[in-house]
Amino acid sequence: MKGTHVLLLTVLACCLMACKPGQKKDGNMEKEQKVKIETTAGDIVVKLYNETPQHRDNFLKLAGQGIYDGTLFHRVIKEFMVQAGDPASKDAPQGARLGTGDVGYTIPAEIVWPRYFHKRGALAAARQGDEVNPRKESSGCQFYIVTGKLYNDSTLKAMERQLNEVRVAKAFEVLARQHMTEIFKMRKAGDNKGLMALEDSLESEARKQTAGNEFRFTPEQKQAYTTVGGAPHLDGEYTVFGEVVEGMDVVDKIQQAETDRADRPKQDIIIRKVSVIED
Repeated sequence: MKGTHVLLLTVLACCLMACKPGQKKDGNMEKEQKVKIETTAGDIVVKLYNETPQHRDNFLKLAGQGIYDGTLFHRVIKEFMVQAGDPASKDAPQGARLGTGDVGYTIPAEIVWPRYFHKRGALAAARQGDEVNPRKESSGCQFYIVTGKLYNDSTLKAMERQLNEVRVAKAFEVLARQHMTEIFKMRKAGDNKGLMALEDSLESEARKQTAGNEFRFTPEQKQAYTTVGGAPHLDGEYTVFGEVVEGMDVVDKIQQAETDRADRPKQDIIIRKVSVIED
């Protein structure tokens, strides 16, 4: 029995090595699936990354079920992104606030950063904010396509500094929560000197925790953001699971739409059909 067990483990290991994720049995990389998004503004073709399998498979499933058919591009911000996929947007009357509809579940984050980032044309999953969604789980249905804008090197460097300070602030907040009883006592006693000393100590600890893990744009990101543009401030925060391969002119047309105060286009831009492109 022991020899049989070892043999089974050996066969299993060989199978796992022969069929690594993203590869077919013949050793060739698995082809990326393409999907056509037909809209009243024109057609958009996206490819879905194999490195984000849960988002890929979910998008394909919803497309096959017709969940997206008849929905709107309900949030459009010029030089930023166009967002769609809210089931509640189907036949929604003008003026109705949209963006809270869902399919009853979220998808675990698959943030493949820095390989996949928010360059122009990136397809990414919308999500709720960190305060209620610290794990950065994605909406089960809502997505956006980045239009973005161009950045120069100095702006990107300033953004790196800003994003790193945000990381320090988040670490500081976690530490402060761990000392709330102490902070409350100092405030009650009017011990401002003690509060300032504690604040300095926690900030120092927060910087130590984030040191060595600073946010830095890669050469590929810098090249993209300074030549074609994008939305770099979203990097590492949302799951990018695909990109536009055809129809970026249609996305640009959508982003030019006149919108109301809630960023909803005043004239509906409808997704007629989302379908998988078969080879």
